[in-house]
Formats: sequence, structure tokens, C-alpha cells
Amino acid sequence: MSELLNVTSKALGQIKNIFESENRSKTDFGLRLGVIGGGCSGLSYNIDFDAPKDSDNIIEMDGVKILIDPKSSIYLSGITLDFKDGLNGKGFVFENPNAKNTCGCGESFSV
Repeated sequence: MSELLNVTSKALGQIKNIFESENRSKTDFGLRLGVIGGGCSGLSYNIDFDAPKDSDNIIEMDGVKILIDPKSSIYLSGITLDFKDGLNGKGFVFENPNAKNTCGCGESFSV
């Protein structure tokens, strides 16, 4: 766990699996977490694999780099990234204590 965000062990395991299946080097790439305008609540989460940029906040967790641009870090501070694989769907889930409103799908929020 870092001061900026928390990534559950289940999410971290899934990130590592994706790195391995995509043959991506964990030294050259990281998991980019971001926030973009849009969605039914105003802001949407964005998740991708990317090369680090000089301005990124880089958090290393168990050999995986988590990349967050400075603007997104304002909205992502204190979140928990989890991975769910139950009957209600499969995928990464953002648990954001700063979100005042979220949409039904959980992919957008407002602060």
C-alpha cells in the first residue's frame, strides 16, 4: 500500500498475469491509472499499459509500476484498485472514497 493508492493482492496478481500474457516487460511498461472527462457522472476511470513519462507519479508494488499523471492523482488519491471475477462480472474495480456520486456501472464518478 502506498500513500496515494492501494492495490489489492488479487488486482496485483491479475496485472502480473496480463503482463506475462502480453509479453510486456515490467521494466519498460507500467499500469497507467487515470481519470478522463466523460461518463454519466462526469469523470471516468482509465486503465492501460504504457511507458512511464517524466511527469508521472510512479509507485512500485511487488515489481509492478503503477503510473499516474499529476492531474489524475488529485482524483485517485486514496483509491483502492481491486479485481473482481464473480457472477456479476469480471474486471478491475475502483473503490474511491472521494467519489460523491457514481453511476450504476461503477465506471464514472463525480467529486
